[in-house]
Amino acid sequence: MTVIYDIELNSAAHFPAPEVPALAERAEAAGFGAYWKGESNSTDPFVLLSAIASRTSTIKLGTAIYHIYGRSPVTLGIQSATLQDLSGGRLLLGLGVANHAIAAWHGGTFDRPLRRMREYIEVTKAAARGERVEYDGETQQTGKAFRLSWKPSHPEVPVFVAGLGEQMTRMIGRIGEGVVLNMATPEKIREISIRVREAAEKAGRDPDRVEIIAKARVSLHPDRATARERLRQVLTFYNIAEFYGDMLVAQGFGKQVAAVREGFKAGGFKQAVTAISDDYMDQLPALAATSIGEVKERLARYVEAGATRIIVPYVPAGDAVVEDAKKFMAAWEANAGR
Repeated sequence: MTVIYDIELNSAAHFPAPEVPALAERAEAAGFGAYWKGESNSTDPFVLLSAIASRTSTIKLGTAIYHIYGRSPVTLGIQSATLQDLSGGRLLLGLGVANHAIAAWHGGTFDRPLRRMREYIEVTKAAARGERVEYDGETQQTGKAFRLSWKPSHPEVPVFVAGLGEQMTRMIGRIGEGVVLNMATPEKIREISIRVREAAEKAGRDPDRVEIIAKARVSLHPDRATARERLRQVLTFYNIAEFYGDMLVAQGFGKQVAAVREGFKAGGFKQAVTAISDDYMDQLPALAATSIGEVKERLARYVEAGATRIIVPYVPAGDAVVEDAKKFMAAWEANAGR
């Protein structure tokens, strides 16, 4: 399977909404396979992806990641069917169970993540296909006789699920189109790739059709120290954030995570940043690079580990984020085929 490289412009920087469609056009021209947009308290993915759909023709449109507490699965089914029609079937729907904090923002309770995700996917897909939906599950209830008022042109919505744990990744292998891995080392990608495909095979599915999507953040600057500076801020967030810190500990970075968290307790974010050493950064999916050639060379480890798509969340090295992203995409295009 040939690896596909995608882009995300959402990490460690705010890209003003009016600038995003033109950036996505540039990403399409540069050869990226998909433009991904995440959510938490940033700009809304579906709103921006709809604008992008109207300005592009081939690039896929991904949510990485939409959490399941921000909208009902029926609502997401309506949104997905609409964007599929608008884009000619280019939606890649990435979902995640989020965490306690995000669930609380929307009046939800974080519990039974496996059950919630499975039922949410079932309702969303059924609604997006235009089926009559009368779902009475443990976590999702839809009432009676919901059905779209039109027949969708692209009724099948591919769903990709964020996960790292054993139970979630096995479930993805059984029912999802792929897994989305954030902050996963090549070793972890290899482990999960095997597990997902084993689960798919046991479920009677073709394991080679289940995508392994990995994120690897990149910052590009002729001065490597400058590229490291902004990446260091991103990594600090993940070390102190709910769940992600534990995930990094589980990947063997217990001492490093403890140092960052101790710095945060002692002196806040500014001191915590100083605990992200160059050596620690270089072991994580965070590439401070001086050339596109170096970026692709280092991403090869993720491909060898089993990734079929690599999302590159680009982290601008300077404050002029739009211009920085344009330069990155121009450099990527110039390196195409090498």
